[in-house]
Amino acid sequence: MTDHLSKLDQATKENINSWLTGEYDSDTKAWINDAIARGAEDELSDSFYKNLEFGTGGLRGLMGVGTNKMNKYSLGMATQGLANYLIHIYPEGNISVAIAHDSRNQSDFFAQITADVFSANGIKVFFFKALRPTPLLSYAIRKLNCKSGVVITASHNPKEYNGYKAYWNDGAQMIAPHDKNVITEVSKIKSLSQIKFQANSALIETISDDLENDYINKCLSLSISQEAIKRQENLKIVFTPIHGTGITIVPQLLSAFGFKNVHIVKEQEIPNGNFPTVVYPNPEEAEALSMALKKAKEIDADLLLGTDPDADRVGIAIKNPNGEFELLNGNQTGSLLFYYMLEAWKKAGKLNGKQFLVKTIVTTDLINKIAEAYQVRCDDVLTGFKYIAGLIKENEGKLTFICGGEESYGYLVGDFVRDKDAVSACAFIAEMTAFAKDQGSSLYDWMLEMYVKYGYYKEKLISVTKTGKTGQEQIKQMMSDLRQNPPKTLGGSPLVALLDYQNQVKTDILSGLKTPINLPKSDVLQFETKDGSKISARPSGTEPKIKFYCSVNTPLLSKDLFASTGAILDQKIASCMKDLGI
Repeated sequence: MTDHLSKLDQATKENINSWLTGEYDSDTKAWINDAIARGAEDELSDSFYKNLEFGTGGLRGLMGVGTNKMNKYSLGMATQGLANYLIHIYPEGNISVAIAHDSRNQSDFFAQITADVFSANGIKVFFFKALRPTPLLSYAIRKLNCKSGVVITASHNPKEYNGYKAYWNDGAQMIAPHDKNVITEVSKIKSLSQIKFQANSALIETISDDLENDYINKCLSLSISQEAIKRQENLKIVFTPIHGTGITIVPQLLSAFGFKNVHIVKEQEIPNGNFPTVVYPNPEEAEALSMALKKAKEIDADLLLGTDPDADRVGIAIKNPNGEFELLNGNQTGSLLFYYMLEAWKKAGKLNGKQFLVKTIVTTDLINKIAEAYQVRCDDVLTGFKYIAGLIKENEGKLTFICGGEESYGYLVGDFVRDKDAVSACAFIAEMTAFAKDQGSSLYDWMLEMYVKYGYYKEKLISVTKTGKTGQEQIKQMMSDLRQNPPKTLGGSPLVALLDYQNQVKTDILSGLKTPINLPKSDVLQFETKDGSKISARPSGTEPKIKFYCSVNTPLLSKDLFASTGAILDQKIASCMKDLGI
């Protein structure tokens, strides 16, 4: 039936024919036949040119028909492969998993399919009765002694996407060797006959509300500034869940912490997978928080909080001295949170040299400077919270984890969750704001104070989108070109070091000396310049993008010079990007 589709390669045609002749549902076959009749070769190619890759974090892709799309069948293959691996690792049986889902279209359906397949394989399933945040899934795995877990979410991606994130028994997304081993098992699933879709309902159990109460109590046990909160209990907070899962628990947690003046953005309160009030449900985008900003101005709020659909990322806005609200980027919020936690721990007499922090290699080095000043260890790991979780596990019983974070708006306080947690982050950012206000300051003034003490670090993320098969090839070529021909200067400053995480080597440009990088392989390049700038290039693992992270810094001599110094750093960032041809 695909003979007249001349642009399609043989492998793509074979995939299409296997779906037309296999035991796939009638709606699926109707879509394929319609696309063939329309001569929609590009659509068919993107849908069938490969299998949707089960990567180290699971699946993420556009929902739709085809081997390269999120659907019942790609999800079934992933779950069957994971089930096979669990049965292999735990031959004695007694295997249980936890499953959660966000507010996206089909998330509840995909979660049910996942539960069905696990139960059909004799695996006990703990199932959240309704949508819940990703961090609660991580907590549930540990609390319920599960061997694994899955959350159905595409995080902050547009509404057309969905995803499948797989977790191990420590509540973290899988790392070596389990990540690669599960990928191998998933790749062995070649036909529908290998997937057990028939549920065993006796093995599916709804998770009790007690678990959420336990989670709230765990968060409360880490609160450091309850006296300040009592004095600032009427702190005006605006919260938006952006039609996602945050609404199910963030307001309750803020109330439990003692905040009595929380205002929810009504237009975005109800979960909705179409995200009708935003273009992208991403708190990194100013547009996604525009309604919350309007509300914050109306009530003259002290703090704005916005979480993404699965509530693992949070964006914030704070008031400047002119009474205007400014959105902070992920590096600014993370730096402030680390600064607050260290200061509060110090004031409480809790720092004794046995604590540590973790950040990712593309997150601001300002955090390292702050940690150094408080004489607290700060480790850098690859991008991805699973690596932060890996260090937490490695240091259990030896060091106490205070907090961790990454520039993409993900933070974690305490170690009872092992993934980024916007729910608890909302509470601690509110606590931080109350702490600053209780000292007669503001969070904005606190930020300027931080820059004066440790240097003004300014970052910008530039994402270049390259979709489809062609885009994937273009991104590979861009990384190859940068490896083979790195820039001589960036922003007018000569390159002094090149860090190639794929080849695990750091090269000193002047001496040619090469030293090993003791982190797992990852397709990331970092360029360090003489003046302290750092530019990182990294293909996204979850989106069709290549990302460039630019970080520049200079001393901030006084708070009054914040705006003018920032303008100089903006020019430096623009110059660095121009030298990279971006």
